[in-house]
Amino acid sequence: MTEKRFIIAGGGIGGLAAALGLAQKGFASIVLEKSTELSEIGAGIQLGPNAFHSFDYLGIGDAARKNAVYVDQLRLMDAMSGDEIMHVPLDEVFRKRFGNPYAVVHRGDLYSVLLRACQDRDLIELRVNADVAGYDQDGKSVAANLANGEQVAGTALIGADGLWSSVRRQVVGDDRPRISGHSSYRSVIPTEQMPEDLRWNAATLWAGPRCHIVHYPLSDWKVFNLVATYHNQAPEPVAGQPVSHEEVLQGFQHISEKILKVIRHGSDWKLWVLCDREPVENWVDGRVTLLGDAAHPMLQYYAQGACMALEDAVCLSHMMDRHGDNIDRAFAAYNDQRMIRTARVQLGARAMGDHIYHPDGAHARVRNHIMENLTTEDYYDRLEWLYGGTGLDEG
Repeated sequence: MTEKRFIIAGGGIGGLAAALGLAQKGFASIVLEKSTELSEIGAGIQLGPNAFHSFDYLGIGDAARKNAVYVDQLRLMDAMSGDEIMHVPLDEVFRKRFGNPYAVVHRGDLYSVLLRACQDRDLIELRVNADVAGYDQDGKSVAANLANGEQVAGTALIGADGLWSSVRRQVVGDDRPRISGHSSYRSVIPTEQMPEDLRWNAATLWAGPRCHIVHYPLSDWKVFNLVATYHNQAPEPVAGQPVSHEEVLQGFQHISEKILKVIRHGSDWKLWVLCDREPVENWVDGRVTLLGDAAHPMLQYYAQGACMALEDAVCLSHMMDRHGDNIDRAFAAYNDQRMIRTARVQLGARAMGDHIYHPDGAHARVRNHIMENLTTEDYYDRLEWLYGGTGLDEG
């Protein structure tokens, strides 16, 4: 049976979703994770309606909903004046328009839902301490080459091994990701330490000159997730590195005391230097394809990285179901359907960072003027392309 299974490099959200989607359609897979355990780092994650479309397709919608906090608004604040610029209601009108809610969830809780679902499927094998360094293929099968010298055989390989994907390096031929120079510092604050006047049931963004802060409640309101980002021209990628409170504060001394006091409550800060890559048109090499951050790593400014990986998994399983044993046609159709949408999110996220999150002076005043004068329906119309569907052509 090993020659008929899919090999999935990477046991993160995208890799597990891919295994689950394929199992839904009757395809076996083995997930190879290089870490010593299957887990996720980080705290909060935002989930647009399109993520819930994917959860429902994968058969885990109810479980995913149980762990979520359903925020009332997407709220944009001016980090200099402390005033609200605009908000988007996420009420029943929003849910009816887009077919699902907007929510926030602890990353570990979401991962546990996916992991349990995979563990319950006989068609999915999960393996740790399995670092995929590359692959060989002969037109009929693929062998994933592990860093320890072992080979794992299968009918096809899906590279879901993240920003530094070894599979991508062989498929695409590029090397280092693009370093944005933006650094994100993440913390979790007990709710009782969150200033009472800012305990909003909202995904809140404070936009300031060359910086921004995001906060929202998590884990049944036990804590608030806090992400503080600023431009510091960081020269090297970093992921999850502990840093001092003083390092975090130095990028935010120029903003309103109203939000600065929230940052002061943060502790156990972890640093991520934000990276992405240029969009590419082709993610396929014979019986090998890419998924999630391995295919289209993006900055955080659309809050869509995990959502796009989930959509990839849905689309890939759908294309395999449609084309059966014809891997070439299935992978080509998957690539064709997903490339433009994900590239639009990649490029749009960069533009959001420059023009919505971080402008200064006249640029910031123009932003405020435009956004203050849009109606709720205007915002819904502008979000339709992103939230309104599954990113999948059902035709």
